[in-house]
Amino acid sequence: MTKENHLQLEGKSVLISGADSGIGKAVALFFAKQGADIAIIYHSDDKDAEKTKKEIEQLGRKVILFSGDVNNSQFCNASVNKTISEFGKLDILINNAGVQFPADDILDLDEENIRTTFNANIIGMILLTKAAFPHLKKGDCIINTTSATAYQGHKELLDYSATKGAIVSFTRSLALQSKPKGIRVNAVAPGPVATPLTKETFGEEEEDSNKPPLERNATPEEVAASFLFLATDASSQITGQVLHPNGGLIVNG
Repeated sequence: MTKENHLQLEGKSVLISGADSGIGKAVALFFAKQGADIAIIYHSDDKDAEKTKKEIEQLGRKVILFSGDVNNSQFCNASVNKTISEFGKLDILINNAGVQFPADDILDLDEENIRTTFNANIIGMILLTKAAFPHLKKGDCIINTTSATAYQGHKELLDYSATKGAIVSFTRSLALQSKPKGIRVNAVAPGPVATPLTKETFGEEEEDSNKPPLERNATPEEVAASFLFLATDASSQITGQVLHPNGGLIVNG
């Protein structure tokens, strides 16, 4: 088997938000292993971002970092333009950035946190997509990270769950708009995943990796495979859909 046949994303240019750690990092590394060059947007954790950058470079791929807020349209435009300047094109956009602030009671929801959650999770996603969309062409794709909470809800994450539901609707609507252009738009809705964000939010300890896959939280790497599928020709007939790597949670949609 030749290298060209083996690497599913050979020569592809990928822009990923929220890729300094967690699911975004796993996707970035997975895509780099499949031959893609990676542009990473992250908010503020320079240490994690630089570590991820080195790991991608060790795979022999190009990588660039952008530190900033996707809620800023100028930052989004600059990141897209720099990616195209460095890599020559943009083939795949992955909207993965997100935040969450748990609250046991709606009365305890902090207004600033609500606005931050919507700005980061859905408004920023729309702004980054708007910046990238004119540069995408037939055969390219957009993949958004939503969540099982969009379907099941979460008693401690009211505003977060609402943004994830909005992402599902945004994905379906943009897919309809993008069909004539030959651009596919899909999403991935993980269930519980062992990431730095969930550990920081809920104080969850990493589960025993020896447990069977469907009896524990997923690893970011297990979820990343869904993104790869949606980014390749194997999913050429799939758009406006959501994949559910959630360990067997039954959801509608």
